[in-house]
Amino acid sequence: MLIVMQPNANEEKINKVIDFIKQKGFDAHVSKGENHTVIGAVGRKIIDKRDIELLDGVKEVIRISSPYKLVSRVFKNEDTIIEVKGVKFGGGNIGMIAGPCTIENYEQMEETAKRLKESGVKILRGGAFKPRTSPYAFQGLGEEGLKIIRKVADKYDMAVTSEVMEVSQIPLFEKYVDILQIGARNMQNFNLLKSLGEIRKPVLLKRGLSATIDELLMSAEYILAGGNREVILCERGIRTFEHITRNTLDLSAIPVVQKISHLPIIVDPSHSTGLRDKVSPMSKAAIAAGADGLIIEVHNNPDTALCDGAQSLRNEEYSQLHTELKEIAKVLHKNLN
Repeated sequence: MLIVMQPNANEEKINKVIDFIKQKGFDAHVSKGENHTVIGAVGRKIIDKRDIELLDGVKEVIRISSPYKLVSRVFKNEDTIIEVKGVKFGGGNIGMIAGPCTIENYEQMEETAKRLKESGVKILRGGAFKPRTSPYAFQGLGEEGLKIIRKVADKYDMAVTSEVMEVSQIPLFEKYVDILQIGARNMQNFNLLKSLGEIRKPVLLKRGLSATIDELLMSAEYILAGGNREVILCERGIRTFEHITRNTLDLSAIPVVQKISHLPIIVDPSHSTGLRDKVSPMSKAAIAAGADGLIIEVHNNPDTALCDGAQSLRNEEYSQLHTELKEIAKVLHKNLN
């Protein structure tokens, strides 16, 4: 349930309500807006909401039928804005993330990062641990890959995002990475989601291969319920009967999510299409549809890439796309950063 406090409720009154619901066996999650404070009471206990309505400073108590509470607009109406290295996602901002699918060596990362920095990119992506369909495919460099991308990012004053695959890897990722990424196959790895709720770094949560929007938001709820409010959702295409593209990019998910959730949502046009020549038009379409950012695969020499070269832009192709996206953002009165 959600407890809406009076606009003039002070900290003492708010804390008394928090203490009360905690005594009743609920977890308390506080959201402070411009006009009032909302307290989310999350738990499986049964309580008469009139007992809460009688507390000093309480305006109203709202029972939420939706299974996701903390990610909903009811809990927090204002857009959540997540900022990393000066790059903002949400609230009229379009954040850009780019880099290769996987970290192959220092030279590859250095050359790619240098060109991306020249284009204005401030967040570098690259996989160190790669969940692959085939056990014989390249699985990534592991910690050595994280060391490489961190070193390169520091050289060019960039932030880093990379995919974490299991709970035991979290301390390692906290050491090297600024945004911890959850891939499509791990969207419902609930033990991992719970553990990420305990850290204080942003999490980029990708939609599962066949996941509904409700399931995506429920996965985000796990992270927020653990105390981590910095979650960036990512639409990366879903599996359908179509086989021409790698996946089917569900652009309708953008306005749908933005209506019911305050969390920013970005788009991965690389994994969704799987084809280099489709990345640019779908990137533009995503921004036009209201996406709060993009995560794009870029490789200095995609023809020799160890992973997903066919869907990776060349450096010069990304540079042109970045320029074009800025013009679209201007039309929408948004800031592409």
